[in-house]
Amino acid sequence: MNLSMILEMAASTGERAVATVGNRTLTAAGLDALARRAAAQFRNHPAVLYLGSNHLAYPVALFGSALAGVPFVPLNYRLGEQQLGALKAKHPGALVLEQEDLDALVDDSYATGDPEPPLEPQWDGDTVAAIIYTSGTTSDPKPAILRHRHLLAYVLNTMEFGSAAETDASLVSVPPYHIAGLTNLLSNFYTGRRVVYLPAFDPQVWLETVRRERVTHAMLVPTMLARIVTALGDDTADAPTLASLAYGGSRTPRPVLEHALRAFPDTGFVNAYGLTETASSVAVLGPDDHRTAFDSTDPAVRDRLGSVGRPLPGIEIEIRSEEGEPVPAGETGLIFVRGEQISGEYGNRSVLDAEGWFSTRDLGRLDTDGYLYVEGRSDDTIIRGGENIAPAEIEDVLLAHPGITEAAVIGVSDTEWGQRIVAVLVGDGDPDEIRQWVKERLRSSKTPDNIVFRDELPKTETGKLLRRTLLAELEATHA
Repeated sequence: MNLSMILEMAASTGERAVATVGNRTLTAAGLDALARRAAAQFRNHPAVLYLGSNHLAYPVALFGSALAGVPFVPLNYRLGEQQLGALKAKHPGALVLEQEDLDALVDDSYATGDPEPPLEPQWDGDTVAAIIYTSGTTSDPKPAILRHRHLLAYVLNTMEFGSAAETDASLVSVPPYHIAGLTNLLSNFYTGRRVVYLPAFDPQVWLETVRRERVTHAMLVPTMLARIVTALGDDTADAPTLASLAYGGSRTPRPVLEHALRAFPDTGFVNAYGLTETASSVAVLGPDDHRTAFDSTDPAVRDRLGSVGRPLPGIEIEIRSEEGEPVPAGETGLIFVRGEQISGEYGNRSVLDAEGWFSTRDLGRLDTDGYLYVEGRSDDTIIRGGENIAPAEIEDVLLAHPGITEAAVIGVSDTEWGQRIVAVLVGDGDPDEIRQWVKERLRSSKTPDNIVFRDELPKTETGKLLRRTLLAELEATHA
């Protein structure tokens, strides 16, 4: 099993459009020719490092690497020179594709002339397909190993080949070094949906692109979704072709989601939960669940807007206590997942247990109907006076306050309580009134000890809160 089989299947459609950036579109046959030409160059290197933005060269480089039998390593090109240098040093001899190299990779003349000898890809599913460095929001980035069998299991278990209409188009705004960027490409090519790349995200450009390209499917991280609904204000989106809008990658504030559901009344929303180590999504809250919950007056049903749905085919989810024992439905514990697509491997080290379970290090719970609720990272748990407190619970209450647009709750060292609860907020309001707001909805032990206002919160390019950065700053301030 090799990712190149997806390229071969797509190439069988001939002149069908498969990828668009700006005014240029690649056909399936054209991409196949470019990828095979690139593979002839790639096979003399131990890996291919991709240091560019969303570009037509991205699928060429990915499938070229698969054909050449070498790992594809998309790196965050926005990192500083020192950080990038350290990552490059981990891959001696690798071919490095910088932004300025990408146009040449898709130059029409590049795929002309005498054809290269046909390449026979390595069909061993255990061969490394991609190495993606985790975002490192709570620790240093780790090299997550994704083998061909992991990525193909995700695609084959969740998608139907050729199921998309020829007019279908998927707008991809997430960066190429994110797992969603890679798996979006694979799933769209497999279903036959044209991929429209947005090199840099801007809410107005995103909306204009949806309308101009008649986009039917799109995927966003929560920060992008928040910027779009802010740009729309009270207006509806005027995006009649948009049938599906997926979001994920981090927690989405409930007010943002509800605003989006009003702004896109005819669009089906999909919340996808997954990690780099799980080769993309492992659970999904689908369109029907979104609309049922949004329209319901039953608090228990409406609360499902805060869930990430149920496991995808081929995925098992188990909630365990700190002692490693399964807990009953409704109880919070550590989220473990198991399935063919789960890698759970960093470098040469597997972190799967003896039965193949992977600890996501996320806290969560399953309700009696199998819906998964993610309550934050286990590393983020605040221990105040011996009580374990999940920041997500307090953040949700804070975000319901009319003056607050963003919230991060952090535990800061304290000699009396072990940790103090500090709420860092974007917005405005009286700190004492905000603390009372939380106290009335939760209890005293979960009320922030301190309220801090900021113009913005530190985040990664994909919208994940950089808690370790915020904690370091707060610890210094508190000290």
